[in-house]
Formats: sequence, C-alpha cells, structure tokens
Amino acid sequence: MSYCLRGSEEPVITEDRLGMDVTNPNKYKILLVDDYPAVRRMIKEIIEAQPDLQVVGELNDGLELLKYLEKFPANLVILDISMPNLGGFEATLRIKEKYPEVKVLILTIHKYKEYVQRARALGAEGYLLKEAVDEQLLSAINSLKQGGTFFSPRLSI
Repeated sequence: MSYCLRGSEEPVITEDRLGMDVTNPNKYKILLVDDYPAVRRMIKEIIEAQPDLQVVGELNDGLELLKYLEKFPANLVILDISMPNLGGFEATLRIKEKYPEVKVLILTIHKYKEYVQRARALGAEGYLLKEAVDEQLLSAINSLKQGGTFFSPRLSI
C-alpha cells in the first residue's frame, strides 16, 4: 500500500504499482518528504531497487508528514529542509518529540555548517546533500538502519 496526501485532503491509502503492504515487518519503511515530485521519484527508484527497503509514503511538507505519522508507522523519514507549510527543521523537532524511534535523514542542497549543526541538535541522524544522492543515499540509509549516523563526506563540518 502507498500513502499520498496532497494539500488539505484527508489521508488516502492506495495500492502502489507493486501492491506492497505497509505492514510488512520484513521491510524497512521509509517516508519521502520533499515538495518536488521529481526529487521524490528519483529517490524512490533508488530505494525500491533494494529488496529490504520500502517507500511507504510520499509527502509534500512537514505538516503532511506529521498527519501521516499519526496513523501509520515508519522507520525512517527522508526530508528536505526548505518546504512550504512546515520545513524540515521544525518537522525534525516534532518527530523527535513525538516519535523518537523514527530516524531522520535530512536531504538538501544546503551545505552550510550551521544547517548541519542545527539538524544534529534537533536529533537528525543524518544529513545528505542532494548532489550526492546517487553515490551516498543507500550508504546513509544502511547506516541509520543499523543504528548509526551519516553526515555526507562532502560537508565541511
């Protein structure tokens, strides 16, 4: 099953093209949160090529993310910083307050040291640059999945 929420609509669960079930305990459940559908599609293609990973939702912003998490579980949230309604930093803070077991991987274009430090301070387990998605996304996910952290080597922290 896949979940998609747009604007102020109520949550809707639909069968995805592979008919995957969000309750499958053998899959590591990942939410993608970015206001650009093309970015979400690219990330989803990389993730779903892995047999142990499953994208269970694609959302546009932090508000949609919080609504989703109230009803459905996820192991990892991959989210952008700059989004409408509720950005990645505020969403990270709220996730960690209410769902501390959910891992957060910030995926962004921002290379600023202050952004990385803020993400860490808010509890994000990872920070990945969009320019490095092809080479580093799966390493980042695997690190977080195993209880570690991942901060892109391309950052000068």
